[in-house]
Amino acid sequence: MLSHVYCASTFGVDAHIIDVEVNKLPGIPNYYLVGLPDRSIRESRDRIEAAMVNSGVEMPRGKLTINLAPADLPKEGSAFDLPIAIGLLAVSGQIPGDQLADSIILGELALDGYIRPVKGVLPVVVEAKKKGFKRVIVPETNSGEAAVVEGMEVFAFKKLADTVQWFRMPQVKAPVSIDLNAIFMRDQTGDVVDFSDVKGQENVKRALEVAAAGGHNILLVGPPGSGKTMLARRIPTILPPLSLPEALETTKIHSVSGLLSTGRALISRRPFRAPHHTISDVALVGGGSIPMPGEISLAHNGVLFLDELPEFRRSALEVLRQPLEDGHVSISRSRLSVNYPSKIMLVASMNPSPGGDWYNPDLMNGITGTQMQRYLGKISGPLLDRIDLHVEVNKVGFDELTSRSMGEGSASVRARVIGARKHQHRRFTGMNIHCNAHMSGRMARKMCRLNEAGYSILKKAITVLGLSARAYDRILKVSRTIADLEPSEEIRAEHVAEAIQYRSLDREGWLL
Repeated sequence: MLSHVYCASTFGVDAHIIDVEVNKLPGIPNYYLVGLPDRSIRESRDRIEAAMVNSGVEMPRGKLTINLAPADLPKEGSAFDLPIAIGLLAVSGQIPGDQLADSIILGELALDGYIRPVKGVLPVVVEAKKKGFKRVIVPETNSGEAAVVEGMEVFAFKKLADTVQWFRMPQVKAPVSIDLNAIFMRDQTGDVVDFSDVKGQENVKRALEVAAAGGHNILLVGPPGSGKTMLARRIPTILPPLSLPEALETTKIHSVSGLLSTGRALISRRPFRAPHHTISDVALVGGGSIPMPGEISLAHNGVLFLDELPEFRRSALEVLRQPLEDGHVSISRSRLSVNYPSKIMLVASMNPSPGGDWYNPDLMNGITGTQMQRYLGKISGPLLDRIDLHVEVNKVGFDELTSRSMGEGSASVRARVIGARKHQHRRFTGMNIHCNAHMSGRMARKMCRLNEAGYSILKKAITVLGLSARAYDRILKVSRTIADLEPSEEIRAEHVAEAIQYRSLDREGWLL
């Protein structure tokens, strides 16, 4: 006898449908598992047998062959336990096979028959819908994550015995349903920080507003205690909410990483990732023998905050260059190659010198020019070129610190940011682009046309500062964002001038 059960395996943020073929022949009892399974799958036999016995069903006897097709595709993970068990039950006639042809089954089995959650459920359900499957059967803990994909029936079970009962009597259980709007509304409230907490720094707040409105990368440079980290951690409060497509993209990455909180259906707030400066290259961009996403992909559609930028290893920073430019990370291994999306807003901060304060070569403050060169040399020119806004953050004066007046709150800033993003959404309809920062160089030149005064200012800046072609494109994008905040369809000279003054690190003689 032969039965077919369908499950899936994830590769990157995509999934491949796997056909679990179970064949039973009379003869001396044997159990063969083929099709490039990893160790966790090869060890599944004992888990499956104990779970079946403790669930009141029998492990079939005879010559059992389980093939995971396609046989040349490596499979890994514990999500194959439940589909293999269902295939064994179907081939031995203990459950009917009517529901198997149009179902995807996922789940890890405990020895007592309980079904444990697995990672990567969302990309599997998305792929199942594309391939025309009707339903998915998942662990109860993964039910919300699976149910966010509309048009798929989701059946969630806590125990193998419950799953067996459903196959025998499908009418006893209704599909899982969730309210996506309620999830989005619930997660958009509850910010514990606000821009109004920050005293002074109005020029820096303006720069952060521009960065948030266009999704631009930004670097904050200032002495300790000037408020760089405090400002950066409030950026999520002014970012626009995720759209449903963006939320699904972000949730898929966290799902395959196993970082989706237990019982959580969807990530509806933009991620904010702040890795420590001791992070390795692989942890930052992703990798491993089975390539997994790194911090830059976990921050997709959100913020990656690198505090004390020069303290990071230079090799770790250099691997950011390609993802920042292309919006995705490519990780290649001998058997497979995967792509992880990495469209992020990079926010970095640094002190202006190894001692922390602004460097003055005329003062004997113990810092030499060589030490400054070594300190700044940890950040390469090509990496700085990919950061759109360079902002100087000075210490706040006593009068501002003790002032009782409250600054502008995050809600009003966010309203302007959302308004600017709406203009960009209309401009980029059908282009799979969400903000100005994601424009290519060709698109920037086409959509960011300047008037004669604007071109005159930009030409002078390019000539005097010696800006690169990449810096030229980024000034155009930032100018477009500043105009969108006004709002203005025309990019005027004052918009270009403001964008140019955000390129502090391109000025000759800066710091040295």
